Order: sequence, then structure tokens, then C-alpha cells
Amino acid sequence: MKLKAIISSAVSAAVLLAAIPQMQSSAVNSAMRDMTTMEIVTDMGIGINLGNTFESCGDWIDQWGDGTPNAYETAWGSPTVTEAMIQGYADAGFGVLRVPVAWSNMMADDGSYTIHADYLARVTQVVDWALDADLYVIINLHWDGGWLEELPTDYDACMKKYTAIWTQVSAAFRDYGDYLMFESQNEELGWSSVWNQWGGTTGKEEAYGYANAVNQAFVDVVRASGGNNAQRHLLISGYNTDITLTCDPLFRMPEDPAGRCALSVHYYTPAGFALLTQDESWGKATPTWGTDADYDELNYYMDMLDARYSAQGIPVIIGEFGCPKENKEEASVRRFLTAVCEAALSRGGICPVLWDTTDLHYDRTAYRMTDSVLNEQLLAIRDQYVPQDVCGDVTGDGVFSVADVVAVQKYLVCDGDLNDWKQADLREDGQLDGFDLCMMKQLLIA
Repeated sequence: MKLKAIISSAVSAAVLLAAIPQMQSSAVNSAMRDMTTMEIVTDMGIGINLGNTFESCGDWIDQWGDGTPNAYETAWGSPTVTEAMIQGYADAGFGVLRVPVAWSNMMADDGSYTIHADYLARVTQVVDWALDADLYVIINLHWDGGWLEELPTDYDACMKKYTAIWTQVSAAFRDYGDYLMFESQNEELGWSSVWNQWGGTTGKEEAYGYANAVNQAFVDVVRASGGNNAQRHLLISGYNTDITLTCDPLFRMPEDPAGRCALSVHYYTPAGFALLTQDESWGKATPTWGTDADYDELNYYMDMLDARYSAQGIPVIIGEFGCPKENKEEASVRRFLTAVCEAALSRGGICPVLWDTTDLHYDRTAYRMTDSVLNEQLLAIRDQYVPQDVCGDVTGDGVFSVADVVAVQKYLVCDGDLNDWKQADLREDGQLDGFDLCMMKQLLIA
């Protein structure tokens, strides 16, 4: 129930400011709602990535930058992130912002793997802005220079660094509510040095064992950190986030005492359209998408994902999907992006998150989508498949009216029942009380 934006205007009235204690930022000290991970993922709708920003990394940044978080944040072309930029994602209709992060950018090299306080603070600031804009947020451990590639030959050191990172991140966000989700890794849980997926089965079981071990360590660290992390919804990276490889029986979801895990995969198929802007030695670029064969291929993979996971009660987030626009037909770009969204949302329990970099699909200085037609098409798909809660509608008639206020009043004096009391939990603190009733009355006259 995404109500923060509505509530913020309602509580500005003086009468409510006098009657209700000062509300804290939505980011911290937020209650974990009584929602399953499937409900959370469904509520996200369609998402977008803050790509090529906090995951920017490279020795040249260390050498030529000024040593501040902003040097990394802007190294791959992004302007400095602003609160207005983040609000623009919400205004465009996205429900979740994925924030890829390279945590090693500013980290102690003494073996403690201590993340610099300034870097953690900057990521936290952007996360707070997104949460205050009523967005869900996913933060992960991205490619980060590729150090995890060494895990098969330096297992103990890699796992020490991995768990040290998630121990610090978990501690920093332990009191945040369930609008914040952690993702175990990006695409790096796969090791071609151990198993060549194109060349037989030698080493396959070992390679999957490493992926499963990393994901289990992630869950164990987060759950042990306490606070809201004991119940936080977690996103588990598939094997190389490849759909086919992740649907292999050797890949296992980690054991989780909270039972609150979703699966993360990516979708860039066919590569000739979704990745290549020009021909390469390994593939030919294609400018168009939308044949019957293209749709059949998309539905094949989505059916595979649905059968193995979402239909079995394990929600899925397609953490990245997308395509470049260079050397691509505009209509095909729209057709591909909307088709992936509809294929995901129509199956239920699958949330698509658009991969975006500076000014590709979202203009980071004008704070709007670069293609208004695409934006409208995405919103239409979202509205068709994602349930849209009506603020305060406890009677379940699809509208908010005085009848809902009366029903809540009766409920609070034990003189009636409600179809869904959570719709009236405007403070999102997991309970219905007189403060919520006051806010409902204000919304009624606003």
C-alpha cells in the first residue's frame, strides 16, 4: 500500500500536525508490514535501474579522482544524483529503483574491508530519497571490479570480503522497513574457469556449489544482523542471472528461516537486439524486434521462469532487462520493452526492472522519460496487471468515501469488522488506531 506521497500532503494541515506526533522519515524505524515476498514483488509494479552510477569503478578513478564518493558516482557519465532526479522516477510511474553498488570503491586495504563512512553515507542518502519518494529500493553488491571471480582459487579470502561487505551494509540499514530489499550479487555467481557451460559438464556441480554457498552466506549474514533484517525480503541472484542456468536443478534457493526470498535473473534476449549496436565476432546486431519468432522466444523463457519459480510460490525480479537505442528502430525498442514487461506481469509474481544508464530511457537532468510514448505504454501495462490500492478503501468498493471513515470508527470501538484494515493503516506502522482515523478524515476533505 503505497501511501507516503498522498499522506505527505494530507498531514501538512495544521490540525493534523497538532494531533499527530512528528512523523520520521519513511526510511528508518519503519515497521515491517505483514506482507509476503510475493505480495511485495507484485506491489513493485515496474522498476528501473540507477545504472552506471554507484557501481562505477576502475583504477583510473582512484588515480585521477578527488577521492570523494562523487568521483565514482559521476565517473561513468552520470550527473550527481539529486533528490529531484529520484523523485522523477516515481513521477514517471516506476515502483522500484534498483541501485547497483560497487562497495570496494572506498574501502580500507588493511584486510578489514571497512567501507568508507562517506561512501556508505552517500548511498544511504540516495536510498532515503527513493524511499521518501514512495519507491521500493533494491541495493546490491555489483561487479565491483570482478574480485569474486577469484573465489574458486581463493575461497576463504573472497568469502571474508563478501561477508564483511554485507555485515556492514546490513548493520547500516537494519532498522529500515520492507520498502528496502537487499540483493546478494549481480551477474557474478558463475565461474567459467570451473565450468564451461558450452563445453560439457566437467566442473558444473562444483560451480553451482559456489553460487549456492555465496547465496547462503548472504542470507545467514543478513538474518544474523538483527533488527528488521531478521524479516527483510531478500533477492537471491541466479546462476549468472541467466534464466536457463538458474532453472537448472543444481541451482538451489538458500535456506531462510524467515521464508522471505525472491529470485533475481536478467533478460537480454536476443543478444543481437538487446545488447549489440554493431556486429561483433560472436554475434550479429539486429535493428528490429517483434516477429512471431521473437515473441515465441520471449514467452518460452518466461514460461520456463514461471514454471520453475513464480508458479511454485517463489517470486521473481528480473533485475535487468533492456536494449540500447543506437542503431535500433524506435518502434522495435518500444515493442521489445513493453513486451517483456507484459510477459512478466501477466504471469504474476514476476517484476521487471528496466536497465537504464544516463539519459538512455530516463533524462537525469530533465527528470522525465526520454520517450513519452514508451512511458505511457509502460504505465498502461502496469495499470492492467498490478493491483492499484485505493487509499483508505476498507469497505472494498474501489472508492474512498465517508463510508470508509464510518467503518473504521466502528471498528475502533469494536462495533464492526473491516474487509481490509490495512488499507486504513495510513501511518504504515502495522496497526490501525485513532491517528490513522484522523488522517482518513483529513484525506476526505483534502
